Amino acid sequence: MYDLGLLVACCVLLGCIVGFLAGLLGIGGGLIIVPALSTLLILFNVTSAEHVVVISIATSLASILFTSTSSALAHHKNDNVPWHVAPWVMAGVAVGALISGFAASLIPEQLLRSVFAVSVVFIAARMALSSRNKPSSTKPLPPGPILGCISAIMGGLSGLIGIGGGALIVPMLNYFSIDIRKAIGCAAVSGIVIALFGSIGYISAGWKVTDLAHGFAGFVYLPALFGIVITSWFVAPYGAKATHYLPVNTIKKVFAVLLVVIAIKMVFS
Repeated sequence: MYDLGLLVACCVLLGCIVGFLAGLLGIGGGLIIVPALSTLLILFNVTSAEHVVVISIATSLASILFTSTSSALAHHKNDNVPWHVAPWVMAGVAVGALISGFAASLIPEQLLRSVFAVSVVFIAARMALSSRNKPSSTKPLPPGPILGCISAIMGGLSGLIGIGGGALIVPMLNYFSIDIRKAIGCAAVSGIVIALFGSIGYISAGWKVTDLAHGFAGFVYLPALFGIVITSWFVAPYGAKATHYLPVNTIKKVFAVLLVVIAIKMVFS
């Protein structure tokens, strides 16, 4: 029997970390929640290794629903959300995230872990390279429907690995000439949609696999969700405010370094 109080306390601390990073980088915190929560769930004997990754991903997405909402409100208040672009991105990621929620339950655990690790390595490499490019891209935004299709792919992959989408959406929008702060703001808003539709998929897919009496709603583990959310919601605005005090290149480098650390941990875990 695991110590539920200690597990929730660990998740409270985890929420502080991911909340700040969600506001600062628009990533929703999933890149940290998934590996950290996978370790905690095994350590406290909450679930078997067979389902630990999909449960961690589902719980991560559910927590991002709250974290991204707090972060998005802060970015909107600071006029960091490009609303002429956001609707197309949000529509695309909604479709992709919903499909991923059902697809993840059909993928073997080891393959899902490998997809997560490879995705993080790619994201890390992309951000590290872009941080070296001093001139901003002058490539124009594609038409709305095309942007929506690209966003659907981003949303599907984000839902599959349990992230809010910022790690993919931020560099995509920045590539299409969107200012890094505006890209982060759009990613935060899109993270709400990814989390909502992705969570619906994971809850529906896992409803017959897990037991509500043991704290599960589908593949979402509610005690961990509670611990993460009660702190991440309040800390996220401080991260969002910090984007106004950090240079653009510094934000990119922090983003890249964070992803490299997570990638190394996932590859060698």
